[in-house]
Amino acid sequence: MRRATDPHVFRPDSYARRLSDVSLDELAAAGFRGIIVDLDNTLIGYGQDHLADVDAAWIASARERGFGVCLVSNNFNGRVTRVGSQLGVPAISSALKPLPRGFSRALAVLGTAKERTVVVGDQLFTDVLGAKFLGLHAILTEPIVAKDWLGTRVLRMLERVVLGRRP
Repeated sequence: MRRATDPHVFRPDSYARRLSDVSLDELAAAGFRGIIVDLDNTLIGYGQDHLADVDAAWIASARERGFGVCLVSNNFNGRVTRVGSQLGVPAISSALKPLPRGFSRALAVLGTAKERTVVVGDQLFTDVLGAKFLGLHAILTEPIVAKDWLGTRVLRMLERVVLGRRP
């Protein structure tokens, strides 16, 4: 496990505007077989109930291509399970990201090695940091909507300090 003092834990391996912009061809070419996806503001807008068709299609395409996909969220069980069921993928709620427990559970569910699994999420201090603690590849997306939970808004201010402007 990497330590929080390692400067690389605060840097995603790559960026994408949104989940559907992550290239499945590039993931496959790099040898990834498992994809851990954050829920709020990565897959579905915070406080929203409707999943965008383009993101649902991306998940379906990933599954058709043989990727294992698992949702990992700090959100409570009902919402996470409902979206996972809608997409036909396993879902882990109350993950306490960036702690490793939720990511480790996802790896077990997916049956993929750390080196073959990527995390896609919109937050540096939960998704990217949690991925890096376990040695997972991390892709940071832009949040789908500007609205966030109060604690997340504070973390987003810190993100801007640590990351500066995104490339």
